[in-house]
Amino acid sequence: MTPNPRRPALPAWCLPALLACLPLAASAQNADWTLVHAGHLLDRPGQAPRGASTLLLRAGRVEAVRDGYQDAAAFAGVPADATVLDLRDRYVLPGLIDCHVHLVSDKAGVEGQLDSVSGGVADHAFEAAVNARKTLHAGFTTVRNLGDSDGVTLALRDAVAAGKLPGPRILDAGSAISTTAGHMDPTLGFREDLHAALDVHGNTCDGADDCRRAVRRQIARGVDVIKIATTGGVNSRIGAGLGQQMFDDEARAIVETAHLYRKKVAVHAHGADGIAVALRAGADSIEHGTLLDREDIALFRKTGAYYVPTLSTVNGYKERLAKNPQAYTGEVRAKIEWRIGITGKALEAAVPAGVKIAFGTDAGVSLHGRNADEFELMVAHGMTAPQAIQAATVNAADLLGLSDQVGSLEPGKRADLIAVSGDPLQDVTVLKRVEWVMKDGRVEKDARAR
Repeated sequence: MTPNPRRPALPAWCLPALLACLPLAASAQNADWTLVHAGHLLDRPGQAPRGASTLLLRAGRVEAVRDGYQDAAAFAGVPADATVLDLRDRYVLPGLIDCHVHLVSDKAGVEGQLDSVSGGVADHAFEAAVNARKTLHAGFTTVRNLGDSDGVTLALRDAVAAGKLPGPRILDAGSAISTTAGHMDPTLGFREDLHAALDVHGNTCDGADDCRRAVRRQIARGVDVIKIATTGGVNSRIGAGLGQQMFDDEARAIVETAHLYRKKVAVHAHGADGIAVALRAGADSIEHGTLLDREDIALFRKTGAYYVPTLSTVNGYKERLAKNPQAYTGEVRAKIEWRIGITGKALEAAVPAGVKIAFGTDAGVSLHGRNADEFELMVAHGMTAPQAIQAATVNAADLLGLSDQVGSLEPGKRADLIAVSGDPLQDVTVLKRVEWVMKDGRVEKDARAR
């Protein structure tokens, strides 16, 4: 074969590094069979659990699910030396899904504002990688990352998918879109001569045409989903409240453009007016939804949009304030105290009304690796344990457009499994103590007592 004259030959020092990668590439294609013996199995959340069960896995996928403890001979074509994983003393269920995280940081308030200008891309990249591993080890094998700067999590998404780093499967929104002076405006709280340096990702827009441009800008960056803000936010460093901050035509332009490119739209919204604007525009999910009213509930049911409550934010607020009473100042502190007092009321109204609920924590505001704290709050505010688990598996997979891949343990789906001691359908808090995690057929954590 004639060498490509436009492609320079690899220097000799590159060859050892290249050869070192070959075993990894080969192992990624390994099609060995694995049998998992589960003491109890919730293979399809929302349906009755199984007792003793066997899952047959191959090449990172579920091949079969059978009752009882089966050996290789029970399956045609499976070699006798297939790997057997013994989880007979554990309760096994699908890998969990968090539909609302911010992997770049656990910092917030004054500390977060300082970090946004003092921390560089490299700092944020390392922190995001650490938080991704915490999330995976907490049992969350898929997440939707709803807005970070610098392109860090877009790169992390690809690195995890390529097997370079441990972490959950990531769907990423790039930079969240808002109007000028809206919740996601990166210049809020900084002096005016810094604004040009801060607003570099083209995520603010004004007017329908400009908002179409902002969506296309994020799509050009390679995002999986579009995140927008139609209302003010608790952490917005501006005294503009939590009501509507985007006009109908702007929201409609964003949703229509995103859907044109086959991207779903997640909407940060607290006030009832901003929730209604987003739902009328055709949004796929509402994040927070703190002040939803009867009109909003009717629109949820009419459109089939999901509600992602993110109750865990209050844990983050409380813990930071306990450590430092000055962690939040001025208008932000007042909004936080309001949020703590009202959290959960919207979920209590949405559940009996039949609104579809998907699990999301807003981790980053709350602490990474503590995602399962959300389950306890969901149950405290109107959901049963089975409903909360379904929200973090079947429902979340549906919202993310991944129902053919994750959310349940069925033939053809990815082998994402977790194991816990105890029955989470009876006590959802056992999900705070996930001892064993598998993603794509690979054991990522095994903390069982030996």
